[in-house]
Amino acid sequence: MSATKKRLITAEDLYRFELISDVRLSPDGKNVVYVHKRVDRKTEKKLSNLWIVSTQAGKPRQFTFGDQKDVSPRWSPEGKTIAFLSNRADQEKAPQIHLISFEGGEAHQLTEIPGEITSINWSPDGRKLLCSVRKLDPDELERQKNEQKKKLGVVSRRYDRFFYKFDGYGYLPQEREHIWTIDAHTGASKQITDHKIFDEKEPAYSPDGKWIAFLSNHSEEPDRYFEKVDLFVMPSPGGTSKKINTPVGDKQKFSFSPDGKWIAFVGQEGEHQDYKNYGLWVVPTDGSIPARNLTATYDLNVDPSTINDMGEPEFISPVWSNDGKILYFQCARHGATQLLAVSVDGKRLDTVSDQKAVVCSFSFDEKQNTLAYHLGRIDDPCQIMVKEIVTGAEKQLTSLNQSILSRIDLGKVEEVWFKSTSGMDLQGWVLTPPGFDPKKKYPSILEIHGGPQTQYGFFFMHEFYYLASKGFVVYFCNPRGGRGYGEEHTKAIWHDWGNNDYADLMTWVDRMEKAPYIDRSRMGVTGGSYGGYMTVWIIGHTQRFKAAVTQRCVSNFLSMWGSSDLNHLFEDTLNQKPPYKDLQNYWDHSPIAYIENAKTPTLVIHNENDMRCPIEQGEQVFVALKKRGVPTEMVRFPDEFHGLSRTGRIDRRIVRLNSILGWFEKYLK
Repeated sequence: MSATKKRLITAEDLYRFELISDVRLSPDGKNVVYVHKRVDRKTEKKLSNLWIVSTQAGKPRQFTFGDQKDVSPRWSPEGKTIAFLSNRADQEKAPQIHLISFEGGEAHQLTEIPGEITSINWSPDGRKLLCSVRKLDPDELERQKNEQKKKLGVVSRRYDRFFYKFDGYGYLPQEREHIWTIDAHTGASKQITDHKIFDEKEPAYSPDGKWIAFLSNHSEEPDRYFEKVDLFVMPSPGGTSKKINTPVGDKQKFSFSPDGKWIAFVGQEGEHQDYKNYGLWVVPTDGSIPARNLTATYDLNVDPSTINDMGEPEFISPVWSNDGKILYFQCARHGATQLLAVSVDGKRLDTVSDQKAVVCSFSFDEKQNTLAYHLGRIDDPCQIMVKEIVTGAEKQLTSLNQSILSRIDLGKVEEVWFKSTSGMDLQGWVLTPPGFDPKKKYPSILEIHGGPQTQYGFFFMHEFYYLASKGFVVYFCNPRGGRGYGEEHTKAIWHDWGNNDYADLMTWVDRMEKAPYIDRSRMGVTGGSYGGYMTVWIIGHTQRFKAAVTQRCVSNFLSMWGSSDLNHLFEDTLNQKPPYKDLQNYWDHSPIAYIENAKTPTLVIHNENDMRCPIEQGEQVFVALKKRGVPTEMVRFPDEFHGLSRTGRIDRRIVRLNSILGWFEKYLK
């Protein structure tokens, strides 16, 4: 189909795109199971089923059926059974573990645990399943049994901890996450850890099945000393756990070596220094010698995060080679999420997948002859790829969304490198509209990412393509403060938002406005979260933009402290002091302090259930602009958390997109 006959992307295409997650290769390397997601347009419900695709030949086939959520598929060690979580039995309750034979037949429910199951793993012998569970609070159990109480809902909440809510989840229950084992044959369950204030997360069996390792913070007040996360091991039947000595700092993903003598983990060293890279460490399971950071000399941040609005990457635990000499892991750098391999002595680093793309997840077969991975590209949200390790031969197993994308003209994206005011190399991208004519002048939109410790990159952004389809040049970059370019790049705005990051963005705009196709009188700016912060900061420091849209912004650090779900963590962003000890510094770094200078027509978008950047942050901007007589409107989305643009209800995402578009069309066209 020729480009002239192709249609433009629409906001409603969000209903049509197929998205996937949880890509897992079978132990024999012959099949991949994955979660296929869809949206019921009538009910706005998000549904998912398991699908299978052969690594040899054939088309993907649907494996589970029904209008429910089937997620987190995990192959049994011998590859004959798949365990997964599903709410098919009762969609008003949390998903339970189900089993289904790979040979076919109906799935059967294995568990009836009164709580939320957050992870599942098989024991090495396939006889048990290991999971992390947060039981329901007694009052919630009582509500479920009593229809009248259920109808009336929660009467009150009472807390004595710092972190009592979490964006995307809501208000936290009193119960903590603990470790359970499940008999894979009978479904009999056993809770093997318990504590009033400790959570035990991401449990995993040792290769011989005799031990269980997990992550937990056993400080006297975990919410206050949130970075004191440690590795623990305990006998697999349960019993006393032992802490493995590692450097103080946050820890995330881990895995046992094939012989069980070592544990690899992703961790950050130090407290109150979140700009530091997360490294890939190894430590003896017996803790006999200190942990070593294998990636320290490479200036890498071990994390897969690259921003998109079609499904975030999955952070996979480091994978050991069968001989125990190499570790495979994801790393976001220079706009891509790569799959890397480092030797256990840290002396060699190799790139397994060096495409300008995002490796969203990966898994090997048992013999490690075959690698399957979920790949996202800048012009393609998701595909499943397979690679033969010996030959290096790769092939694409799926053709997801090609019936849509083959008929759409997305425009063209150009990668650009430029210098910051300090001489640091910065990376950006320019998206020109379909039918672009370099001889014409175009209105433009600067997009600013959130975080700030993340990156834009080679990943599909429906929002950007939609705005470009309406005749805007859309440009975006990774200013200092984000990830993907080394620790100094991230540290450049530590305790100092609005300085080097603002300078980098203005340098990027300076470069763009010199392009012959950019109309300097019709430039707009938008961003969400930290990007919303920068948008409000910008309108208080320059009038070069003719329109702005700030989304789920941070505007006032003083009122943000204590009201966000991240609570006191925000003081680390500034100067490690609470506002009552550092009032002027909080105010000086708050965009609302400079709102008197604003003249730019600004649309304020915020979500009423935003627990990360509470809606009062946006309300302050809206009221201040109204008071100043600056053209402004506010769009509020009920029931939505912070991540509406990525995970919200599709009809609301469409209204959001059209609100942004309408504002820019009003003031830039």
